[in-house]
Amino acid sequence: MSLKLDRISLAYPNGYPAVNAVSCEIGRGERVAIIGPSGAGKTTLLRLLATALRPSAGSLGVLGADPWRLDRVTLRQLRSRIGMVHQAPPIPPRQRVVTAVLAGRLGQWPAWKGLLSLVYPVDIGGAEQMLSRMEIADKLFERCDRLSGGQLQRVGVARVLYQQPELILTDEPVSAVDPALSDRIVGELNREAIARSVTLVASLHAVDLALHWFPRIIGLRAGEILFDLPPVRVSDAMLKELYASESAQVPTQDNRPLEIVPTGIRRKPMYS
Repeated sequence: MSLKLDRISLAYPNGYPAVNAVSCEIGRGERVAIIGPSGAGKTTLLRLLATALRPSAGSLGVLGADPWRLDRVTLRQLRSRIGMVHQAPPIPPRQRVVTAVLAGRLGQWPAWKGLLSLVYPVDIGGAEQMLSRMEIADKLFERCDRLSGGQLQRVGVARVLYQQPELILTDEPVSAVDPALSDRIVGELNREAIARSVTLVASLHAVDLALHWFPRIIGLRAGEILFDLPPVRVSDAMLKELYASESAQVPTQDNRPLEIVPTGIRRKPMYS
C-alpha cells in the first residue's frame, strides 16, 4: 500500500478545515486524479501526502510508514522516495536548468556527489534525456529565470522524472502550458508510473484531462471526498454538484463542455 489515509484532517489557524476527515487507500502502481473547485483542499491534501504538512487529526501511512513517528534521518529518507511536482516549482532563479533537474537525486546521492553536481553537472546526459521528454532539451544550460512559466513547470516535471521516486505527486503540473503540451506532459507522467509500477497522484484543473488519463478519480469539495470512482462511473450530475460553487460549467482544457460518447467516457483531449 502506497498511501493510507484514516480520517485525516487539517485546519487553518482560524479553525476552518482545509481537509476534513478524509479516508482512502491508494495501492502501489495506482494512478489517481484529484479534481475539484478552487479552495477544495487539493493542494493541502497533496502536501499532507508529501509529508510537508502534519495532519491535525487522523493517521497517515506513506510508503508503509507513519511519517510522524519516524526520527529525522528516517523521515528524510522517506521524503527522498517521494517526488513532488509543484504548480510553481521552487527552483532558484539563477540556477541552470541542468542543475535543477539533477537536484532530483540530491536526497539519494552521497553528500560529496551532490556538492560536486552543484559545481559541475555529474550526469548531463541523464538530465538532457528527461528534458527531451518535456520537449525542452534545448534549454539544458539556460538559467531558470530566463524561462517562461510553462517551461519552468516542465523543468519541475523533468526533475521528478530524473529522481525516479516510488510515489509521484503533482499539483496542477500543467496550469501554465497549452492544451497540446498538457496532454503530452500528463501522458509522460502516466507512462513513467506504468513503466516503473509506481504510484501517481495528480491534482488537475481540467476535468477532461483527468478523465482521459486516470483510471481512478477522486472528487474533492470543501476538504471532503464527494466521490471516488473510475471515470466511466463519474456522472455529469456528480461533476455539476462538485463544481456548483465555482461556475455553471465543468472546467476543461479548452472550456468546451464535456461530451458523452457511446462508451460512456467523456470526450478525450483532442490533442493526444
